[in-house]
Amino acid sequence: MTSHTNDPLSSTLAPSTAATLTIRVIKSFEYRTSKNLILHNVDLNTTTVGQLRALAIEKVKTQPGWKPYQNVVFDTLKLYTKAHGAKTMNLIINMDHDEDWILSDDDEILVNRGIENETEISIFNRELYEAYKKHPDIKW
Repeated sequence: MTSHTNDPLSSTLAPSTAATLTIRVIKSFEYRTSKNLILHNVDLNTTTVGQLRALAIEKVKTQPGWKPYQNVVFDTLKLYTKAHGAKTMNLIINMDHDEDWILSDDDEILVNRGIENETEISIFNRELYEAYKKHPDIKW
């Protein structure tokens, strides 16, 4: 068996000018309805939070398979997890660290927020999220 302890982490394999991001598009918190949107070749050095949100919304509106998500107003981005980082126990969204992990400054460059290759970011409706935080019930 060979040791892989010196192998680079996958988050460092792609340059920050061509990162792959997973956008967790959340339709319903209560029903845990979400779908992953994979964005390739995102330049983290020049892309802003606002541009990333606009790109994700545009993909949801124009790519096949997203019709059930097109009636949701997606107005908020939040860090879910970084590659090789700890994951939350909540399967739909990380409910911790709102003050630090919600990407609220549309003009901020992604790399300045610590976004790196293979980061997972949730996009959702803030009003629905705030209601879910008050009553985090799962429905079936």
